[in-house]
Amino acid sequence: MSESTALPRSVVLALWLQSAGASHGLAVRSVTDDDEPHTVVGLPGSADESSLAELVAVFSAGPREVCAVLPAPGDPSGVPAAASAGATEAGECVLLSTPDGSWAVVPRVTFFGSDLEPGHLVSWEVVEVPPWSALVAGTLGSLAEAERDLRSSLVVATEALDALDVAQWRDDAADAIDRVRSSTTAGWPVPELDGRRARVLQLAWKLLAIIDLARADDGGAVNLWQADQRSTALREVERTARRALGAATYASVG
Repeated sequence: MSESTALPRSVVLALWLQSAGASHGLAVRSVTDDDEPHTVVGLPGSADESSLAELVAVFSAGPREVCAVLPAPGDPSGVPAAASAGATEAGECVLLSTPDGSWAVVPRVTFFGSDLEPGHLVSWEVVEVPPWSALVAGTLGSLAEAERDLRSSLVVATEALDALDVAQWRDDAADAIDRVRSSTTAGWPVPELDGRRARVLQLAWKLLAIIDLARADDGGAVNLWQADQRSTALREVERTARRALGAATYASVG
């Protein structure tokens, strides 16, 4: 996650879409954050470009299944084939099912501005897909399994970070490491979560942030063989974290 201090937009959107009685305005503000207003194409029942508020209104009422998934090249993470290419390119999407059908909602993000004053244009593409629940459940596993796997992976990732000793190589690394290790879900733009889901979400995000830090200096303090071994280990840790984020966002409502 290059915007490494932020939850993926699909994770935030999925959590709000499953939150019964949530304010549509708060959901939209939480997903949009500092972006320009999001647009939506392909919303069921609409032939024109829609707003994010309209998407939230359509998919936040009635019986529904919701899940965010974070696919990567070689790991579709349960995304149906009809949306796999776009979701893999984006690195994320929201899967939705209602009595009227099933969809994948994929964000297309365009960056503008500078590193000092960044901006983002976001358009969500709604793609009709076959029922996805069984495929996703088989890929992501249960929330309890995700928590167990995350705790094992956290040890691997932390050891990799410590072995790199990135604080020696980057002046800003020590502060970044401290922020990651002490972070909590308090203040995140998501609805209130139960204990296990909050723990899994926090651990998965923390792992992805640690991996970003480790990769930024990969090879700076190790030889090529060690770098390759560490890179392989971190890829597995990243896969575990991405799938755990998905498991933490799955819900069947109504």
